[in-house]
Amino acid sequence: MHLTPFLKNYGATLLLLLGIVLGAVAGLLFGEDAAVVKPLGDLFLNLIFVLIVPLVFFSVASAICNMRRGGLVGRLLGTTLGVFLVTSIIAATVSYLALLVWNPLDGADRTQILSHLPPADPGAASGSLAATLVGTFTVSDFPMLLSKSHLLPLILIAALAGFAAGSSRSYAEPVARALGNVTAWIADMLRIIMKLAPVCLGCFFAYTVGMLGGQLLEGYFRAFIIFLGLTVVLYFGLHTLYVWIALGRKGILPFWKAILVPSLTAMGTCSSAACIPQNIEAAKSLGVRPVIADAVIPLGVNIHKDGSVQLGVMKIVFLMTLLGVGYGGFGSYLSFVGVAILVGAVMGAIPTGGMTGELLVCSVFGFEPGMAAVVMVISTMVDIPATLTNSTGNVVSALLVERFTPKQ
Repeated sequence: MHLTPFLKNYGATLLLLLGIVLGAVAGLLFGEDAAVVKPLGDLFLNLIFVLIVPLVFFSVASAICNMRRGGLVGRLLGTTLGVFLVTSIIAATVSYLALLVWNPLDGADRTQILSHLPPADPGAASGSLAATLVGTFTVSDFPMLLSKSHLLPLILIAALAGFAAGSSRSYAEPVARALGNVTAWIADMLRIIMKLAPVCLGCFFAYTVGMLGGQLLEGYFRAFIIFLGLTVVLYFGLHTLYVWIALGRKGILPFWKAILVPSLTAMGTCSSAACIPQNIEAAKSLGVRPVIADAVIPLGVNIHKDGSVQLGVMKIVFLMTLLGVGYGGFGSYLSFVGVAILVGAVMGAIPTGGMTGELLVCSVFGFEPGMAAVVMVISTMVDIPATLTNSTGNVVSALLVERFTPKQ
């Protein structure tokens, strides 16, 4: 086995996992005395938080602008976004129902945990439905957008800015170029900061485990096992169902033959983007028209990640249980699914997203921003299975779009 490509693809993840493991051991050994290293963790989180707002705005605006200018128009665009939305809702629903039955923190004594955590202030818990929706998706003054606590309104304004830029005939090209360049610049800054993650997040995790005890580690392990089960259901079960809808029973075996190489590429590179050429080739070999395969799969890499959607539901459940916030019922289901789909879409649109998805969850549900680092551990643990389902799901989406887009 050649270690160089393996370390190139997984080196950062392995270092981050090593830092988390060492931090967990230190937290267990030193208990509350591990709080001495918390400032290093706070330093890292503050650096990340400062970049999150500009990164979200420019990356989302850039993605929407390029999509508007990229030729995906009319019925094809509508069918593509419809397929993305429906499969994401199904993935989120499966995850939500599974976590109602198997919560990773079931049985944990949260008395000690709650005594060391800030109280949650869920925005959905107060006011009428109309007032809640207005307060969730908008702010009353521009400076309020420049806050990590208002990421959802920021995303809405960024999408509007990108759509307006992409619709212009006079300034679309220079604005699109500027948005892309600024996004790349901020992403490079974030990459530099992320090099501190193994040490700084390890320190933050040492503090967290020292305060909250070993039950948190058991919760992480259970979350990992549950997510593996969800991956099996999505990757084999739901994908097979979608292929049956798109191609019929006779298309199932050819699909799994065609998807083998892209799936191995996803596992080997831990990147959905790296699988784009293989995924396009696989989709075309299964009868997808080139105009659909060449448009749907790259777009899906950016805004359609069913594995990340399932992970988003798990993050919400984990934090709500950790903080002692009750949930259940149709209202909770709708909010969980909606935010999880946003997590999947926003994480796809943002290069080197850091803790963007985690911070979005905290922002919407009123959790203290530092809790984003607590659930980032889960993201790191399940990176490979999430990438696998994200990548394969875009080939399946291309098949469904082909199935439901009439030939001209």
